[in-house]
Amino acid sequence: MRRLGPLAAGLAGALALAGCGSGSSSDSAPDLAVGAAYMPQPVSDTMAAGFLTVTNEGGTADELTSVTSEAAGRVTVHETADGTMREVDRLEIPAGGRLVLESGGNHLMFEKLTHRPEQGETVSVELRFAHSDPVTVEMPVKPATYRPTSGH
Repeated sequence: MRRLGPLAAGLAGALALAGCGSGSSSDSAPDLAVGAAYMPQPVSDTMAAGFLTVTNEGGTADELTSVTSEAAGRVTVHETADGTMREVDRLEIPAGGRLVLESGGNHLMFEKLTHRPEQGETVSVELRFAHSDPVTVEMPVKPATYRPTSGH
C-alpha cells in the first residue's frame, strides 16, 4: 500500500502538468502571420498607402505599434472611423482574430517617399508589435486601381 501512495501522487502531478501544457489558445502568446500585403502604385511623388492583414492565431491580443520602410521617411498607422481618417499610435490584433488594413479602412501611410514606387516593384516594410518580434514584409506594388478579390 505504501508504494501506491507515492506512485499515485506522482501520477497526479504528471497529469496536472500535462493539463497546464495543453496548448490551450486562451493561455498562449500572440502568434502572428502577415498576408495580403500590397501598395497601390502611388499617384503622388511624396505619399503612398499600404494594405495588409495580420492574423493572430494565439490566445493573447497584440498591437501593431509602428512601421518603418526605406521607401519612405516616415510610415504612419491610420485608423478610419465614420469616414474620418486619423493617425494612431497602435492598432489591436485580437487574440484568435485579424487586423485588416484595407482601402477605405485602417491603413498605412508612407510619407516623404524616397522614390515613387512603380507597379511590379516590391517595397520592404518592418512591422513592430507590442509583444511579438518585428516582422519584415515584402509589399508588391500593384496598379493604382487594384482591389484584392480575397484576403481582406
